[in-house]
Amino acid sequence: MAIPSRGVRVSLQGNATTPANLRAYTALDDSSILTHHSGARIWEFGLPGWMQEDWRIHVARNRNGSQPRRRNVVGHRMTFKPGEVVTHDGVRVTSPARTWLDLAGLLSVDELIAAGDSVVVAHGPEFPKPRTPLATIDDLRRMVASHPGMRGVKTARLALPEIRVGSDSPQETKMRLALARTKLGEPVLNHVIHSSWGQPAVWPDAAYPLHRLALQYDGGHHSDPDQAARDRRRKETTERLGWTELRIFKDDVDGDKPFVLEKVRATILGQQRRRASGT
Repeated sequence: MAIPSRGVRVSLQGNATTPANLRAYTALDDSSILTHHSGARIWEFGLPGWMQEDWRIHVARNRNGSQPRRRNVVGHRMTFKPGEVVTHDGVRVTSPARTWLDLAGLLSVDELIAAGDSVVVAHGPEFPKPRTPLATIDDLRRMVASHPGMRGVKTARLALPEIRVGSDSPQETKMRLALARTKLGEPVLNHVIHSSWGQPAVWPDAAYPLHRLALQYDGGHHSDPDQAARDRRRKETTERLGWTELRIFKDDVDGDKPFVLEKVRATILGQQRRRASGT
């Protein structure tokens, strides 16, 4: 056991979950609520690296209560409307939509879009692992509308129009935004490539169906030998079905002029040239 703050004991076992580790902070009294970074960790939001590295615990009490004060805790006094505080896995925490809005006062527009994508992400029954959203885009809109004077609401309003369903990670969101803001246009999320007999066969991270171009973002885990083998089989299947697979890496989406733009342009141009030459 570790004691990160007075009266709080946290298991050092490697298999302890985030809710299990944070539950003690809301068990101190019946009015403490996890918010901001800590609420986002409970809900497993996609957060920027700098926020993932900030392990201070954000705890709030209602506006008419006292502000939490203890080591390793960022205390808040906040006002909550009905439904904005819930119990999840034994932890009192702000709802996904309220957590997202609270982060709006801390994140840039693009970081908040990525966090929003992780809130609304969903995959239908055709996917190997169907996924239901933590909240819908309409839920986020209603949350913003109900707090017109809240800190960060301007950032939230700017982020809302660019949140989409289907992005599984902040890097995938970054890739999508880079492409969408150019003449290439926004790629389609949650597109399924079907086999010749109509069965779901490939689930690209993003796609340009008109060009039969599948974009696959490869993170660090793709260096694992088993994953690499699955990637090869996926590429073979994609190409057998008449599509082109384009693998995108972290370096491709970084910087002011991300290289992913050139990769996609060059691939589409190459397809057009081959069609024109009949090859």
